[in-house]
Amino acid sequence: MPDENGADIEGVAGVIIWTDRYPEMLAFYRDVLGLTPRSERPTFANFEWGGFRLSVAAHDEVHGPARDPLRIMVHFAVPDIATTYRRLVGQGVAFSRPPEQERWGGWVATFADPDGNTLQLLQLPD
Repeated sequence: MPDENGADIEGVAGVIIWTDRYPEMLAFYRDVLGLTPRSERPTFANFEWGGFRLSVAAHDEVHGPARDPLRIMVHFAVPDIATTYRRLVGQGVAFSRPPEQERWGGWVATFADPDGNTLQLLQLPD
């Protein structure tokens, strides 16, 4: 139902990352990042945190790696960025930016998924 300004969008329900390499992408998000699927099918997997859904799915009109990997960036909230960074490096994830503290107090580390989409670990300030 729209609010007093006529807006009826209540928030972001989720994001879908489309790919033509579903098995590799599923393995990365599930096995390397350690995300637990809420649901998993032959060409679609869904992960959920507090009502927000991140999905990875095959799409027959998507071909090859991301052409502009900086257009959309997914941030994964972590309580201890150094620990998560070391775990992912140990599993072969190559970071383009190791953990660094931002001027606003949070910490960020940048890496990519198998399709070249830019992802970040994000530790908010205390």
